[in-house]
Amino acid sequence: METIHHVALQVDDIGEAVAWYRQQFVCEVKHQEATWALLSFDNTNIALVLPGQHPPHIRMPRVDANHIGPLAAHRDGTAHIKDPSGNSPHTLDPQSRKEPA
Repeated sequence: METIHHVALQVDDIGEAVAWYRQQFVCEVKHQEATWALLSFDNTNIALVLPGQHPPHIRMPRVDANHIGPLAAHRDGTAHIKDPSGNSPHTLDPQSRKEPA
């Protein structure tokens, strides 16, 4: 997988979720309507969708399993936070990396 076009997260309220993401992160609203919105970040997009209207999903332009190598577990400074609907976007701060003991 070379890129992800967007990840779709189910939220309870489109307007509330858009406001929360714009307050927490630097992003641009590319599209917004009653049942979904698309937020654009520097390197990807997040679609905010209503349950029952759109399923949660990840959209990849192309997936080729031959290009996926073994994954190694490591401590990478990932922090998990929760948005108003309980989704957990992950943030990565390289300065908070923890080295194995």
